[in-house]
Amino acid sequence: MSLALPSGAQPIKCSVTSQRPSRQTTRLQSPPGEDFWVFGYGSLMWHPGFPHLEVRPGRLHGYHRHFCVYSHVYRGTRNRPGLVLGLDRGGSCAGLAYRVPAAEAVETMDYLYEREMITAVYLPKWVRIGTGEGPVRAATFIVDTDHEQYAGRLPPERIVELILQGTGSSGPCLDYLENTVRHLRALGLRDQPLERLRRLVAARSPVTDT
Repeated sequence: MSLALPSGAQPIKCSVTSQRPSRQTTRLQSPPGEDFWVFGYGSLMWHPGFPHLEVRPGRLHGYHRHFCVYSHVYRGTRNRPGLVLGLDRGGSCAGLAYRVPAAEAVETMDYLYEREMITAVYLPKWVRIGTGEGPVRAATFIVDTDHEQYAGRLPPERIVELILQGTGSSGPCLDYLENTVRHLRALGLRDQPLERLRRLVAARSPVTDT
């Protein structure tokens, strides 16, 4: 099977240097000479940016998808932050598991760390993902609840305000929410908290319903 990138997409070039890392994190090491898996629950679902051999819908237990990370780079700035998703403790999360070929392991890990660890708000972690073909061990990024960018559980009106105001190097935070909801719908997955949040945002902004 040939390596796959999303149709028409190019690998993302991350050129912004890290800002205020919260603490040193141990770099994940993929098994030498073996393919490995990456779990995506937000932007990695619609734009992974790395080559992969296979994609499976999967579910992670013990963590849930939550708008709990202040974005100072990709979807906001330090002065006008946006809000993006993190994996926070409790519940479960449906997303996509990507199988990365062993030959691309080093480059893919380099890319993921440059993209996800730009401000060190996430903690790299190996997790168990349930899929229709059986469980897989996958690399993913859990929110660091001790980091200054961890927003915790904000009131819904504050979440909406941050999503509507946030614009960064990757575009508006509103687009980030829309892309996540639409991609989950396309996969036949309904994230009810995100659907409710989208309705709240739509009440204050002209969002096209699909």
